Amino acid sequence: MSPRQGLDRGTLLSAAAQLADSDGFQALTLAALAQRLDVRSPSLYNHISGLPGLRQELALMSVLQLSQALATAAAERTGDEAIQAIAAAYIGFVRQHPGLYEASFHAPDIHEPELAAASAATLDILLHALQPYPLTEAEALHAVRGLRSLCHGFASIEAQGGFNMDFDSNESLHLTVQAFLNGLQHLHQD
Repeated sequence: MSPRQGLDRGTLLSAAAQLADSDGFQALTLAALAQRLDVRSPSLYNHISGLPGLRQELALMSVLQLSQALATAAAERTGDEAIQAIAAAYIGFVRQHPGLYEASFHAPDIHEPELAAASAATLDILLHALQPYPLTEAEALHAVRGLRSLCHGFASIEAQGGFNMDFDSNESLHLTVQAFLNGLQHLHQD
């Protein structure tokens, strides 16, 4: 059976990402995707290797898109300004693409070469942005983990409705990231 006219890999992946964003990553099944695309589930196998293949592709799409958002945010910025922009872009990506973002944590093969390269590129963006800070190589890697944890935790709490106070969450993010950056600046002081 030949693939449906007009259905290609890009269309399928875009629909899968939209489904994950609108209904949640766990709602993404081949049956749900086939229904959204108005095809039979077996037709999807012309483009992907089942649900594991779809999850792998979405994880790659997520990492690539997040990496691009972070690179754009950091462009022509340095120091605190770059890190603040990166954090805002990270949170913005999660707000806009919650299901696609979650896909990045569910890749069946995290060592797949394309995904590993995309992840390394994201790490490089963050390490480059941290260069102005007085950090050793190991400390910079720890700082990347810290920044990522800060952003992921913030986005997760926000997505679950955990910030039900009359405060602007963007201001909260800015203040929290600034406290993190102040800590990096004073890491080696007694």
